[in-house]
Amino acid sequence: MTTPSPADDGHAVSYKVLTAGVPVRSSDGVQLGVVVAALDNAREQIFDGIVFDGADGRRFVDAPEVARIAERAVTLTITAAEAAELPEQDEKGGAVFEAKAPRGPLGRGPIGRFFGSGGWKRR
Repeated sequence: MTTPSPADDGHAVSYKVLTAGVPVRSSDGVQLGVVVAALDNAREQIFDGIVFDGADGRRFVDAPEVARIAERAVTLTITAAEAAELPEQDEKGGAVFEAKAPRGPLGRGPIGRFFGSGGWKRR
């Protein structure tokens, strides 16, 4: 498969004007799906990520993994294999997270929280 050049994707645009249905491509040129929505953190007024529909369901890709947003395509910084590991989007619009069980003797209390035991991880 030939990777389309950025010129074929049109001009770079803001996530605020990105339209649904624009193709989402991995860094290795594989079309992963189409854009459903671009998300932002309204309080901090920054780009948060993109939700896209792919062959294996609706996925959320975080802003640092978005290389370029253009008129006719979104290109990610991750490969198709890495994109397959992206979290599903839940019905409320966010990524799905699950609690990590605390480990070891420091797993509970303030010392465990300080050293990073337990917490949350993306599913």
